[in-house]
Amino acid sequence: MTNVIAMQQRAGLEVATDAPDGGPSIVFCSHCGARPESEVFSRVCESCGMGLLLEADEQTAPPEGGAFLVIDSSMSICAVSAAAERLLATRETDSVNSHLTQLIVPADAEAQGAANLAVAVTWAVRGDQKTRKVFVRPTNTFGVRMTARIATCGPPRAALVVFD
Repeated sequence: MTNVIAMQQRAGLEVATDAPDGGPSIVFCSHCGARPESEVFSRVCESCGMGLLLEADEQTAPPEGGAFLVIDSSMSICAVSAAAERLLATRETDSVNSHLTQLIVPADAEAQGAANLAVAVTWAVRGDQKTRKVFVRPTNTFGVRMTARIATCGPPRAALVVFD
């Protein structure tokens, strides 16, 4: 009986067209960053044919051709955009399923709380809608600091690390 009641209560659920913070969401390719101009019927990008389509809020979504990473809950790299391949001197095929620290590390070793890379990624993977900014650098490269915006994306839920 309780299952029937739960099913009836769920019938009122609707697909959200806006991100939870009220802003519109953007669909983009995990490889080239392209944004489909029409309704999407496939999970694969029609522009490059190489990336999967992901969704993030408009404020966080990378620009077309932008450098970004997609990180899962185990801090493993799921996707490396073409621009991030050039920026970090890597290939996506060599980086996928590697730990995040194989490509980037915190540039501010003393960062705490939301400014900490691991904390920001963890909150994003959990679905927290807040965008966090951290300073990172490529692993084994010193003297370089990049600003990264970290927020949630999906499906499936993951952390989006966009290099500014």
